[in-house]
Amino acid sequence: MTTKRFIPFACLVAIAIAAGFIHSAPDYSGPKSYNAADIAWILVASALVFLMTPGLAFFYGGMVNRKNVLSTMIKSIVAAGIVSVLWIVVGYSLAFGDDIGKGLIGDPRTHLFFKDVASGEPVGGIPKSLFAAFQLMFAIITPGLVVGAVAERIKFTSYILFIAIFHLFVYCPLAHWAWHPEGLLAKMGVLDFAGGTVVHISAGMAALAGAIVLKQRKSRIMHQAIAPANIPYVLIGTGLLWFGWFGFNAGSALAANSLAVSAFLTTNTAAGAAGLSWMFYDVIKGKKPSVLGFCIGAVVGLVAITPGSGFVGIPQSIVIGVVSAIISNIAVGIKEKSKLDDTLDVFPCHGIGGIVGMLLTGVFATKSVNSAGVDGLWLGNFSFFFTQLKGMLISVAFSFIAAYIIFKFINFIVPIRVSDAEEEAGLDATQHNEKYFQGHLIAVNGEESEL
Repeated sequence: MTTKRFIPFACLVAIAIAAGFIHSAPDYSGPKSYNAADIAWILVASALVFLMTPGLAFFYGGMVNRKNVLSTMIKSIVAAGIVSVLWIVVGYSLAFGDDIGKGLIGDPRTHLFFKDVASGEPVGGIPKSLFAAFQLMFAIITPGLVVGAVAERIKFTSYILFIAIFHLFVYCPLAHWAWHPEGLLAKMGVLDFAGGTVVHISAGMAALAGAIVLKQRKSRIMHQAIAPANIPYVLIGTGLLWFGWFGFNAGSALAANSLAVSAFLTTNTAAGAAGLSWMFYDVIKGKKPSVLGFCIGAVVGLVAITPGSGFVGIPQSIVIGVVSAIISNIAVGIKEKSKLDDTLDVFPCHGIGGIVGMLLTGVFATKSVNSAGVDGLWLGNFSFFFTQLKGMLISVAFSFIAAYIIFKFINFIVPIRVSDAEEEAGLDATQHNEKYFQGHLIAVNGEESEL
């Protein structure tokens, strides 16, 4: 057994030993200003956002080749383990700790091993620890989104390393920039209600970087058509994502109030409009209306409405859904004609969807929905649209460059891609020694055939 095999376990044991010496912080002892309804809603919203991770696993797992279903699904699910531990140790401090570096990052010492979180002042009407738990769910799903771009050819151990580095050096800084009061983007006036930059642009640009570094799959080079393993899985995944997204966006109001209701409705409306838009646009192009088309379109609409869900009106969410689906659909078509092998179109859907959502927030934002926001271009405020554009460009550049360096760094340490033989055999068997579907030989017209 090589030394490298001990490293992940040794790191976990070291964290566990250190955690054993941390004293539990007392509960907040100041004036009790908690709101029971807010606490109940954010607990539910946190659980809803967590549900999106297995939903994403089903969504991605249903679209890949059947010999890579399990390997694709576990790469999303394992983020729940890695990020949960890192968030408690240092991630929350990096994202929401005391600002150091002029809005670039939080002080890792602020809440090291969750120090003083339970005893911290409430965030609105909820305990600080609940706010941290809610934010953790966003951090979990973000690296899981990248899986779709590098599926069917990346080593499992390499992806685990990517999750850890990406979380600490991309996600946490972006979360600090956008959501900490002293963050770089927040001070610029950039509005991102629930993660257009922090989650979707970061994941989309990391997906683009990963696809470039890993290059094309052999099957794509040979122009082999790969049928989705299980389209009902995609339907299940879409339903779970759509359901969980209500917690994602409406929960970002951090209270059980009218803003949460508005965000809930804009989320649902944009998803429905985008699903229809993608499907109908496919029909215009000569295709038949498809299950995959509606599901992918709905997810694009959910992505695009995320940054503006608490800042735009409900009618305008229809526009955001329709426009984002068309643009992402066109982007997928362009990608298919290129040499970029983004397996499940993460960059065209999440990256482009997040970009469109940020810009349309700059167009349709209105203070009549959220007094803490601003009026957008549609109401004559060009400067805010320009602010959103600058924030989007900063997020795109940072996310892509940082993720590209991370993938290159990992590839320098260990080969990031499986061998040709492993790719041909499938990652379920070669990376996990498991199979999604165990075939049996049966007689069909006198010949043996595998189920």
